[in-house]
Amino acid sequence: MDPLEIPPGPLFLEPDAPPCYRIGIDLGGSKIEGIRLTPEGRLEYRDRVVTPQGTADDYAAILSAVVDLTAAILRGTPDGRHSPAVGIGIPGSLDAATGRVHNANATSLIDQRLQADIEARLGRPVGMENDANCFAAAESRMGAGQGHRVVFGIIMGTGVGGGLVVDGRVHHGRHGIAGEWGHLAVAPEGRRCWCGNRGCVETLLSGPGLAAAYETRFNAKASPEAIVEGYRRDDAACSVIFEEFLEDFGRCVGGLISILDPDAVVLGGGLSNIDELYTLGAERVRRYAFHPAPQTPILKHRLGDSAGVFGAAWIGR
Repeated sequence: MDPLEIPPGPLFLEPDAPPCYRIGIDLGGSKIEGIRLTPEGRLEYRDRVVTPQGTADDYAAILSAVVDLTAAILRGTPDGRHSPAVGIGIPGSLDAATGRVHNANATSLIDQRLQADIEARLGRPVGMENDANCFAAAESRMGAGQGHRVVFGIIMGTGVGGGLVVDGRVHHGRHGIAGEWGHLAVAPEGRRCWCGNRGCVETLLSGPGLAAAYETRFNAKASPEAIVEGYRRDDAACSVIFEEFLEDFGRCVGGLISILDPDAVVLGGGLSNIDELYTLGAERVRRYAFHPAPQTPILKHRLGDSAGVFGAAWIGR
């Protein structure tokens, strides 16, 4: 892959932080991605491994996979005046008081001291941040959200996450849950979410949620990709489900805009590649936002599925 130039200046980083090699790790539900950036901000190394699932001890397996990938990238880092900084994005949040993971859709991580365990295995400090926050910060600074002061980043994939960036900085909120729009319960009679509530945005706008809606309605299985393609071929069953998906997208994102009124919304994750979200979906968003003529742009990511890993690299320590 060609080197990617990253604009200089702070993201999560303090303005006077020394230049150094930066290692970013993005822990996802299906893959763990790692990158190394030069002190000048150029991508010089990238690798991916499969996220362990269905093992006898998923947490231990994930911990080992993250540590092994990080250690391998560290070993390849040239010696320099400053030690490399390591940052890790995770599908959850850290409790500031206990250091334990909470609100993780990778449930094997919940209540684990992941940051402390990684630091103990590596023998060095690491930064850790919610993956949606990493995505939002990276897209705000070097992606589709550039030039916008208030950016809300949305991940729509296996789960649904969100991050709020103001003036280039992630806004965490009192409890560190700012941006957790995926767990706004909007359908009280809807499907049970892993968080314990019913009808969360995640149950409607995630890949598994889209597939579950089809199975519930028609007692048959279809992947999100098949549903989208079926809609484009005018398949009746797929069209019903996909129209409901677009309507849910409009209500949920329209409500988000009514509350936050951001300068831009940036979509990421696997479902963000559905072109209709930026046309038909955006029309529905404008219908539900509390404004007679909302102008909030709904933007597709520019950094692909690697946005989070670039954000992680900049939270390193």
